[in-house]
Amino acid sequence: MSRTWGLSTEDIDNRFDYHRPTPEKVVIHEGIRSACGVLAHLLDEQLPPGREKATALTNLEQVMFWSNAAIARSN
Repeated sequence: MSRTWGLSTEDIDNRFDYHRPTPEKVVIHEGIRSACGVLAHLLDEQLPPGREKATALTNLEQVMFWSNAAIARSN
């Protein structure tokens, strides 16, 4: 067990191992990517250029990445 975060070896392995997607998970991944892409285009069209827009798009990427991690890491 890690002394800093209290993570087990299994938790660490789950975070850093490759998770081959099942056909069902591929469909879910694609749906998340598609939905985030639609929102990204909407934000790009509607928001004025600037730091706030860039931050919104960066955070939307994080939403997509963490969502896909949740899908990949689940049993």
